[in-house]
Amino acid sequence: MSTSRVYLHTLGMINALGNDVPSIVLALANGQAPGMGTLQTRRGQAFVGQVMASLDCAPAASLAHYDCRNNRLLLAALAQIRPAIEAARERYGARRIGVVLGTSTSGISAAEAALAQHAKAGELPASFDYRQMEIGTAAPFAAAALDLQGPAFTVSTACTSGAKAVVSARRLLDLGLCDAVVAGGVDSLCELTLQGFASIESTSVTRMNPMSRNRCGINIGEGAAVFLMSRDEGPVVLAGAGESSDAHHISAPDPHGIGAEHALRAALDDAALAPSSIGYVNLHATATRKNDQMEAHLMSRIFPDGVAASGTKPLTGHQLGAAGANELGLAWLTLARDDVALPRHLWDGTPDAELPALDLVETERHLPRHAGAQYVMSNSFAFGGSNVSVILGR
Repeated sequence: MSTSRVYLHTLGMINALGNDVPSIVLALANGQAPGMGTLQTRRGQAFVGQVMASLDCAPAASLAHYDCRNNRLLLAALAQIRPAIEAARERYGARRIGVVLGTSTSGISAAEAALAQHAKAGELPASFDYRQMEIGTAAPFAAAALDLQGPAFTVSTACTSGAKAVVSARRLLDLGLCDAVVAGGVDSLCELTLQGFASIESTSVTRMNPMSRNRCGINIGEGAAVFLMSRDEGPVVLAGAGESSDAHHISAPDPHGIGAEHALRAALDDAALAPSSIGYVNLHATATRKNDQMEAHLMSRIFPDGVAASGTKPLTGHQLGAAGANELGLAWLTLARDDVALPRHLWDGTPDAELPALDLVETERHLPRHAGAQYVMSNSFAFGGSNVSVILGR
């Protein structure tokens, strides 16, 4: 259990919905995602969630060896909260601010382009540097770009990475190792993930369809979401978190959801809350046969009286290492802003008779406004049996 109250103060986000928080809020209200669509890959077409921004935010010259699409996505998100980060640096000093980020791709797309040129011309491009693709460099790069000198490390646990980065940031604050932490996740589209998921028959050639009888796989996405976290009181508190690792299978979830259930119940215990206190749940909801089956039964056990829920990946694509942070960001918005409705669950409306019915948010709904505290939950489950649940409160 956390020994201190930790708050998520500001959010920077970029994804298929939009290039910053205001555009994402507008797209959520309209139920539209401009970046969701077909992308031509080396092996055919794929339906993806793509960031549409020009990403002209190149790193400083001293950090040019880190320049890649992944790090430019990260810089675009960081720029949105940079004033708050600079204010924290002035208050606490650079050594007291940490950086924890989740990723699964890093700059692999830069390596793919470099290797393609090598195959064609016999040499790597002069602009390519191994550090662009090294999985651990996201957080150290961000720390250098922000002139921060506290602990900086990258979490890579597949689809739980971004959420686990936020939980890890809370530990740094709990332990007194930092006074503020920049935390979140970033991932970019690359052939490795597009073809890798296609090879295990987990991708859909049309918009993904979570919890439907007709669901047939995910759409890979890209983006970044970052928070500034500290112990200073703010509007949104990290009320509870739970993590587990069941190691059921390298890619398939435990069909009984035992490890996932441990994570959700641990988060509720950490927050000292009953399931009935949760007003909304952002589902992992990958629209694969096995994940949705496991998660629907898990939700019916944890919330027997029902809870408003939605899977938001049809709006962003599955951002893998950034997914947990991005979906936590969408949950954060429902608490931090009165004008943001609960994210809608986009699907074909055809239920699966083998799944318990969930209270899916299909029309405009808001968290009820009342004098008491309000709580939302965001869940992420990953290959290898990694599970994490995070509860935010207002």
